[in-house]
Amino acid sequence: MHAIQLHTFGPAENLRYEKVPDPKPGPGQVRIAVAAAGVHIIDTTIRSGAHGPVPLPELPTVPGREVAGIVDQIGADVDTAWLGKQVVAHLGNAPGGYAELAVTEAARLQEIPDNIDPAAAVAVIGTGRTTMGILQFAELGPDSVAVVTAAAGGIGTLLVQYARNTGATVVGLAGGPAKVELVQHNGAHIAVDYTQSDWVEQVRAQLGDRSATILFDSVGGEITRAAVNLLGKGGQHLVYGWSGRKPGDQPFALSEEELAERGITSQLVIGPPMLQRAGGNVRVLEDRALAEAAAGRLRPAVQRFALADAATAHHALQTRATVGKVVLIP
Repeated sequence: MHAIQLHTFGPAENLRYEKVPDPKPGPGQVRIAVAAAGVHIIDTTIRSGAHGPVPLPELPTVPGREVAGIVDQIGADVDTAWLGKQVVAHLGNAPGGYAELAVTEAARLQEIPDNIDPAAAVAVIGTGRTTMGILQFAELGPDSVAVVTAAAGGIGTLLVQYARNTGATVVGLAGGPAKVELVQHNGAHIAVDYTQSDWVEQVRAQLGDRSATILFDSVGGEITRAAVNLLGKGGQHLVYGWSGRKPGDQPFALSEEELAERGITSQLVIGPPMLQRAGGNVRVLEDRALAEAAAGRLRPAVQRFALADAATAHHALQTRATVGKVVLIP
């Protein structure tokens, strides 16, 4: 089969499209003929060799932890009913997704609903479950004013859609006219370009006398500092990323004293807090995300790249040149 291999940690150019032996499923495992493989920002961190939330793999390695496709082989002790089924799976900390064939535990499989294509299913199994995890910390309704940073990204897109469905007023922040147009299309009542110097004034003018009640934030830095100032008393700042934070920046934009003075809470919700609230079972979040997508309430935005162009996909993701979930197609 063909796969993307990483022989040396470093830049995206180190990702090589090569012929490798076909993997074989062991006991309790299945093999998936991959139709779509997800690319996550954590993949770029691992590729660079930087230490992060996932342990660095031994080299050479085939990156990627999210795949969708058809089960074409099963190992011992696996129900034969899985053969031929269209499935999606998060591979956990075990890589191997950037390939034409991938092996995973049968316990990780989720059957893909008929109305979801493999690329969208990959977005749902990773980005969607994270979105459901973030939303465990939010109470949204018609009285809410939700601000979403990076609203044209994979998680941002789903947060905009979900918040809109609850009746909340949704403010989406994105970089550039094309992304702002996409955020509007996804249902944001207010969509602004945060690269414009007066974007905060634009939001305030459109909100009138209303303040934001909740800020979904994955950016950090100056954009977050400005967005936090849109929150009124009692507002929530939910942090699930920090792509725009520079070395030395404070993680929560405001000090504890400032937060207390303004009556705002700021909370990191990614990782252990999310898992703990889900009862330690990420499958609960996957089930919710797939159900929302099957019902048409969540519509993942997907940007496709050929498997052979994984390096280009990594570059695009790191430079914020992508829209929605980045997916590789073998």
